[in-house]
Amino acid sequence: MAKKPALTLVSHHLCPYVQRAAIVLAEKGVAFEREYVDLAHKPDWFRAVSPLGKVPLLIVREADSEAVLFESSVICEYLEETQPGLRLHPADPLERARHRSWIEFGSSILIDLWGFETAKDAEIFEVKRQALKEKFVRFENELSGGPYFDGERFSLVDAVFGPIFRYFDVFDAVADTRVFADTPGVRTWRNFLAARLSVKNAVLPDYGERLHDFLFRHDAYLLKIASG
Repeated sequence: MAKKPALTLVSHHLCPYVQRAAIVLAEKGVAFEREYVDLAHKPDWFRAVSPLGKVPLLIVREADSEAVLFESSVICEYLEETQPGLRLHPADPLERARHRSWIEFGSSILIDLWGFETAKDAEIFEVKRQALKEKFVRFENELSGGPYFDGERFSLVDAVFGPIFRYFDVFDAVADTRVFADTPGVRTWRNFLAARLSVKNAVLPDYGERLHDFLFRHDAYLLKIASG
C-alpha cells in the first residue's frame, strides 16, 4: 500500500478559506494531497475529525502520529512557521501584526460576500453591494503601490484576497457589479493576483460553473439582473 503524503488538505470546491491554505502550500512548494467533501452530505469520517464541521482541515502525519488542524488562519500560520521556501509574513513584529489585521478584514469581506451572492431581492443585494464597495474603498489607501499588498513581495494577505477576487471573476461575467468602480489600485492588485499561478491553481477548472450553479440554486438576485 502506498504511503500517504505527510499533508492532506480536506477541501470543498468553492470554499475561499480552503483556497487560502492551497495558495500557501503552493507558494511554499510543499507536496500535499487534496480530499474533497460534500458539505451537504458530510461523511462520517469527516464529522469525526472536524470539530466545527467545516473545511479546511489539514491532516498532518509525522512518523506514527496524525494530527488534524482546523481553521484556515491556524493552518496558514502553521505552514508559515514550519515550512521552508517563500516567507509570507514580514519579519518586523509590528508589520506582521498589521498584516494579520488586514487578513481579518478580508474575512469580514467574505461575510458580506455571502450575503451579496445569496441575496434574493434588490434591497438586500444593494445593501451588501454597498458594504463591499465601501470596504474596498477603505482598503485602497492601504496598498503599497503594488503589484501586491506589500509591494513586490507576495504575502499571506495576498493569499486571502486572491479567493475573494475570484468570486468577482464569475460575478462580473454575469452582471456589472461596479464594486471596484472607485478603487483603481485594488483593480490592479486584483489583476496581478489573478495571474499568479498559486492563485489560479487553488481551484479546479470547473470553479466558475460550480459557482454559477450555486447562484442558481440560491435564486440569487445577481442572476435576475443578468436575465433582465
